[in-house]
Amino acid sequence: MERKTALVAGANGIIGKNLVEHLRADGGWDVVRLSRRGGPGNVAVDLLDPADTRAKVGELTGTTHLFYAAYQDKPSWSELVAPNVAMLANLVDALEPAALEHVSLMQGYKVYGAHLGPFKTPARESDAGHMPPEFNVDQQQVLERRQGPWTWSAIRPSVVGGTALGNPMNLALVIAVYASISKELGLPLRFPGKPGAYDSLLEMTDAGLLAEATVWATGQQGAFNIANGDLFRWRELWPKLAAYFDLDVAPPLQMSLTDVMADKSPLWTSMAAKHGLTASYAEVSASWSFGDFVFGWDYDMFADTSKSRRAGFHTYVETEQMFYRLFDEFRKARVIP
Repeated sequence: MERKTALVAGANGIIGKNLVEHLRADGGWDVVRLSRRGGPGNVAVDLLDPADTRAKVGELTGTTHLFYAAYQDKPSWSELVAPNVAMLANLVDALEPAALEHVSLMQGYKVYGAHLGPFKTPARESDAGHMPPEFNVDQQQVLERRQGPWTWSAIRPSVVGGTALGNPMNLALVIAVYASISKELGLPLRFPGKPGAYDSLLEMTDAGLLAEATVWATGQQGAFNIANGDLFRWRELWPKLAAYFDLDVAPPLQMSLTDVMADKSPLWTSMAAKHGLTASYAEVSASWSFGDFVFGWDYDMFADTSKSRRAGFHTYVETEQMFYRLFDEFRKARVIP
């Protein structure tokens, strides 16, 4: 079979990291990694700079597939639009002369307004849009307008479970570090979210499953919801996660993790020395605000994934076991005690 060349934008993130690993394990791909921070094996590029993007990416004329998982965080929904749309547009512009076959865009349930408040569940790819701003929608419109000889897919996962450090959206790491600090202080594991969030229905998307689905979708056209395939409530799952860390559970107590974890760097430094941990507090504490966001969902958060199943994608992951596996990986890497 003819080898394909994948360009992965956002290769150091929770999604991009697993996608790169999956592509390499597949064996039929040459993989080029793009990252704003650079690092070993990465092409450092500022996708907000059209000239730098053309200079770094324009020479990659053998690229057949663009996997776009880059993201730049901003303090408000409206401020997210300009930079995130510009990064995608600049990259597509630079790759236009290449032999592109497919562009894969990573999205999420913000397309359905999930970040704004209660929304229709299960969410479906055919659901009506909502009032902008929403950069995920604008990015898809860029692909729809620019589509040439290549096809495109838009992948819509729920909260992604993975092991990347220093990532602003890693819920598994939030729980693992929160539980480890609770244990060090001799405290039970309290659910820190809104009272209604404890009983809402949620789902997650394993990063490995997401990588598999993303590559599968290169043979498709359009948008696809991708999730593990099961639903859960924190009320049922939280005590099981506490048991993994040998912790008791006390009644939920709403608190901002961003606030209560702001002074825990010295404690983590002592824990690192005591337990031989390898990650700094900066690396494990990047997602506190994301934890506050997720634990604040006092409404159902799930989508219909039957479109992808009808099209031929049938992989599923049990969410409870996913958490245990990720915690095991954190421990093996000495990220947590």
